[in-house]
Amino acid sequence: MKGKTKLKKIIILIALLSLALTAALTGCAGQEPTGQAPEQGAGQGSGQDVIHVHNWGYFIDRDVLRIFEEEYGIRVNYHEFVNNETLYAALSLGGMIADVIVPSDYMIARMIEEEMLYELDFSNIPNYSLIDPRFRGLSFDPDNRFSVAYKVGTTGLIYNSAMIPYEITSWAALFDERFAGQILTFNNPRDAFAVALQYLGHSINTTDEDQLQEAFELLLQQRPLLQAYVMDEIFDKMESGEAWIGPWYAPDFLIMYEHNPNLRFVRPTEGTNFFVNAMVVPRGSQNREGAEKFINFMARTDIALMNMRAINYASANYEAAAIFSEELNDLERDVVFVGPEEYANTEVFYHLPRHILDLYDRLWVQLRS
Repeated sequence: MKGKTKLKKIIILIALLSLALTAALTGCAGQEPTGQAPEQGAGQGSGQDVIHVHNWGYFIDRDVLRIFEEEYGIRVNYHEFVNNETLYAALSLGGMIADVIVPSDYMIARMIEEEMLYELDFSNIPNYSLIDPRFRGLSFDPDNRFSVAYKVGTTGLIYNSAMIPYEITSWAALFDERFAGQILTFNNPRDAFAVALQYLGHSINTTDEDQLQEAFELLLQQRPLLQAYVMDEIFDKMESGEAWIGPWYAPDFLIMYEHNPNLRFVRPTEGTNFFVNAMVVPRGSQNREGAEKFINFMARTDIALMNMRAINYASANYEAAAIFSEELNDLERDVVFVGPEEYANTEVFYHLPRHILDLYDRLWVQLRS
């Protein structure tokens, strides 16, 4: 047990170092709320006149933050995180000021299990009625007590048709020696393993240790072919043509495509992940009332629509999603929204048993060492 505890601490420290490095390089995880410098003496801020919001990179229209501040008189200190695991690590170790966070489905389930989240007072969130019923009562929060769905989408493959002049339809391309040195992959364990598991014909939620070991061996074989493990760095690499192919979250393809029309997007035939990101309030929040006001604000139709137009991710607000769908061309609509047949070929990540999470941690450390 001591060995496992030591390993867990090492993993958390690695994650935190990654988070700190990303913050230093991007300047996104600092103290500035909406792109403006904090007022004199404001510092991090606390109390009822400020909230701290932690969200993914490229995942909000900063103008909506200014609108919230103007309407409610509550200052937003906005921070970005690179993946679920670094967010979890930072919260686990304490010292992170957070009022609203936006993790993915499986991480929300883990945080609920570990009592890291407050239950929401939905009387303060009347716009919850605008959340599509398909995104309520999901596996990570079946009783609708802790979360309000924010954005939904799928993963898929993005490739450069100028460099790969034929159609790609399978995850197999990420393990193809012809593309050695030009391949990117996810720098987080659940997404990276999901690619290998689906290519091998296994569930992304498998608890079969032999299947996870098989996926690990495939990822080890892939490692010499990779240009890099990436998160948001994928934008620059794919847009500039520095890399030829990589897996990523579908709606972000439209940002890359705008800068490089040679890029193509496909949901591989073996299947892919359907994800739900939701707004939750972590224990330790210093402004739960302000947090719930913010969640209600973000679920409002005009704000959800404004946000979708900026970031391309489908909103869980059904009114806003319907309006946005009509504004898109066929290519855009196919990327942002998932039809019934494609949806049937997706899986949502589940929270896994503790011993499987430990195995993921060990294998990921080995893979990245």
